[in-house]
Amino acid sequence: MNRKLQIGVMGSAADLNYGEEVSQLAERVGELLAERGAIVVYGAEKDYDSLSTAAARGAKRKGGTTVGVTYGKGKYVWDKEGNTDVIIVTGLERGGGREFVLVNSCDAIIAISGGSGTLTELAIAYQSDIPMVALTGVGGWSQKLAGEFIDARERRRVLAASTPEEAVELAITEATQH
Repeated sequence: MNRKLQIGVMGSAADLNYGEEVSQLAERVGELLAERGAIVVYGAEKDYDSLSTAAARGAKRKGGTTVGVTYGKGKYVWDKEGNTDVIIVTGLERGGGREFVLVNSCDAIIAISGGSGTLTELAIAYQSDIPMVALTGVGGWSQKLAGEFIDARERRRVLAASTPEEAVELAITEATQH
């Protein structure tokens, strides 16, 4: 592959009250992706922090490239530290439209905890045959779907990873083979 891999990091928004420990895991995922030369693609929120934004912070700390895909109109996103290199404005709302653009821009995705948005993103990845990796031990949909198929068709398993290092290795391997 001549271009850089685009790995999505999907996860809980701050209104789900995840802990600092989980946020640090997300930042570590971003750092590792940057060290491996991958572009971090994430759902850029407009009104609060998220585990995806934490991954972008980690990627920028290591000199990586980040792409935030946001909903609605306008390039304003919550990223207070300026960790987003490119902002894709979909003009679409949450709940399917923005998530469709986000997921289909990725070669693989890593889910960290997550609520309904992360569930939607995993379902879109499943339908689109995009490799999915779920971090375990962090609750949310990544915990529930790790190691599982999303439906009885058993098209592609959501791969389980217990550490950020394992998650990044699996995502890059799967994206390269896909």
